[in-house]
Amino acid sequence: MCFRAVIFDLDGTLADTLDDITDAMNHALARHALPTHPREAYGELVGEGVRRLVERALPPDREDLAGEVLEELARYYVDHMLDRTAPYPEVPELLDRLSERGIPMAVLSNKPEPATRWMIDRLFGGWTFAAIVGGADGVPLKPDPAALLAIAHTLAIEPARCVFLGDTRTDMETAVAAGMFPAGALWGFRDRAELEAHGARALLERPLDLLDLFDGATARR
Repeated sequence: MCFRAVIFDLDGTLADTLDDITDAMNHALARHALPTHPREAYGELVGEGVRRLVERALPPDREDLAGEVLEELARYYVDHMLDRTAPYPEVPELLDRLSERGIPMAVLSNKPEPATRWMIDRLFGGWTFAAIVGGADGVPLKPDPAALLAIAHTLAIEPARCVFLGDTRTDMETAVAAGMFPAGALWGFRDRAELEAHGARALLERPLDLLDLFDGATARR
């Protein structure tokens, strides 16, 4: 298969956002005198949108506070989302090399769309993305494939010729449902076993390994 485009997840794929997510979520919990969680726990809690993150982080008997905690999280995160967040090593070089080859690039995240666009602009503003899509009213979150298919339509490239690179089971399920090639980022928030179990057809140890897919080397690692 000759691939013609790549669509990236954001958190855990292009950028390591976990420290700032941890700090923001723990801040919101602490403001309501609720127990906080260690960084490694958030690697399992994220991936299905901010509302689902809050639901998972709350104690089971305090779901009544979900709305208030979500508002506090949003207020804090908007001012602190780049305190410690940064692109993963090799990602800037990968984007350079893809751009040099003329390979269209896009981003699909379950992070709210304003935060997604703001982060892409500040961390990756030197590169051109044909589409940047985040969570918004009327846009179903991953693993629903609708947004991914809409991006392929925007690119005018059939889904089977698109690689979707992500780091969670949600990303792999989304790619499978859209008929795209699911590539798993092993530098992200989840492990090899999860990615394989949910449909990854290639597992990449480092960002520059993505180039192998466009050179025809698609074997599992």
